[in-house]
Amino acid sequence: MANKKQLMALALSGLIGAVQAGEKEELLKLRNTTTNLIKQLVKQGVITDKAANEMIKQAEVEAGQQVAEAKAAGAKETVPADEVRVAYVPDFVKDEIRQQVRSELREEVVGDVMQKAKNEQWGLPNALPEWTRKFKLSGDLRLREQSEYFPADNTQFVYENFQAINDRGGTTAAAANSEQFVDVNKDRHRLRERLRLGIDANVAEGLDAGVRLATGNIRNPTSTNQTLGNYGDRYEFRLDRAFLKYDLKDDSKFNWLSLAGGRIANPFFTGGSELVWDEDLSFEGAAATVRHRFGGSGSLDDIGNNGPTVYATLGAFPLQETALSTKDKWLFGGQAGVDWGFANQDNLKIGVGYFDYRNTQVRPNTNVAGNYACNLNNADNNFSRPDFMQLGNTLTTICRDAADTTLKGLVGLASDYNIVNINAVYDMAIFSPVHLKLSADVAKNIGFSLRDIRSRYGNPGYLSWFSNGYGDPNKAQTTAWQVRADLGWTKIDVPGNWSVFTMYKHLERDAVLDAYTDSDFHLGGTNVKGWVIGGNYGLMKNVWLTGRWLSGDVINGPRYGVDMLQIDVNTRF
Repeated sequence: MANKKQLMALALSGLIGAVQAGEKEELLKLRNTTTNLIKQLVKQGVITDKAANEMIKQAEVEAGQQVAEAKAAGAKETVPADEVRVAYVPDFVKDEIRQQVRSELREEVVGDVMQKAKNEQWGLPNALPEWTRKFKLSGDLRLREQSEYFPADNTQFVYENFQAINDRGGTTAAAANSEQFVDVNKDRHRLRERLRLGIDANVAEGLDAGVRLATGNIRNPTSTNQTLGNYGDRYEFRLDRAFLKYDLKDDSKFNWLSLAGGRIANPFFTGGSELVWDEDLSFEGAAATVRHRFGGSGSLDDIGNNGPTVYATLGAFPLQETALSTKDKWLFGGQAGVDWGFANQDNLKIGVGYFDYRNTQVRPNTNVAGNYACNLNNADNNFSRPDFMQLGNTLTTICRDAADTTLKGLVGLASDYNIVNINAVYDMAIFSPVHLKLSADVAKNIGFSLRDIRSRYGNPGYLSWFSNGYGDPNKAQTTAWQVRADLGWTKIDVPGNWSVFTMYKHLERDAVLDAYTDSDFHLGGTNVKGWVIGGNYGLMKNVWLTGRWLSGDVINGPRYGVDMLQIDVNTRF
């Protein structure tokens, strides 16, 4: 081996004269390889044409300087008297030298290029200014065809549109605008669109700020749909969320504390159910969640066998604030639950919550003058009406229509709402990647009291409380429940992924606040029962098709049924 190294050294010392032509060929190949590498970087968009030309010119200048320096050094070099030059080098040595030189030069050139790319951050996110790396843009777009069908035997002119009556200032004005009653017999077909754009900014370690804009041309906190057909008028784009969120993690990156404030996403676990709250509803206020994990360290070795994680969430949310009312409306809520992942990839989630609505009951007019007319009522009482209602809850009259004191003027909620809610979802991965998911949701309003309602609103000389025509108001209707089954892929984000689902729900009159429950089923509200069936299918990456059939009827009261078909094309980005 030592002799071989000496021979290679002797060969290198005489190689210039003996193999000059062959080395020129190899160096030419190396030059072309380097040039082509740079051209490929340009083609892939890693560097610009200008940057490539500057690199080549710089390399040629540096190479010329090195050659000149080498020639100068060679001219000054003196040959020792005892040095022996070898004019002949065996072919196998030439080949070995060529391979070694080629390999070393290639590694050196590629290393230099990659180091330069790393230093100058070619094609990397870090190449952008630092402030731009703090922002993340996301969004989704949904196109929907919605058809609403009403049975021929629906009962007309019974179910009043109390939101319109409040907005117009009384029954007389609502009737004049053909808005006194809910439409129950005219089928409707409409195209709808939903666009949501979100921006999340990392303010500091663990602290994020978020903003989301959404469409919506109807006054409804539970819907961001934009109905098409406004004679070419532009769409409305509103602030749907604006919040600060702080996440605190331990050494294993487990997020054990979350704090959020502003207009935020629903902080409570729902399992996808819209029995209590519509999925589009945003919460205004503040919430905190504390989590604790039993077993498992969060490392890769613990995946699929982390043991249960328990959590507790508390929140306070103003619902309606006005300078002319001494009793603002609030929601205070708390939920505790468990998220348990099993070794076989099954998952169980359970949440038990209590939600207390404060000052939502209306305060009736006590001014006998003018036969309890609204225009003679005090502002504090008038502003006790809710800002938004759908349909179903037990209501009472605040004051009478000033134009006709035999009619209702302003109305509002007669009952208190203190809701106990239990949610459970079991996700079975036994058919993975196809999952079977079973879920259930139960809600009970323990704040409803017939005695309290009678004592507040039962005066004979006053328009007494009523129940929207939904059956006997003297009978409490305070329970809601829902069961659902899903089969298919958990995420529909690639072509060919699919899922199907079916659901049945029973939602009594005063089980939940009708303003915030699902706005699609039976066109929104309570005192409804029925079923839903549907499915999803992936068309391409992040694009999928959804179809749903919803069929609902009232539980108590004259016949009022609604069947609905929804066909959606969804995309996220």
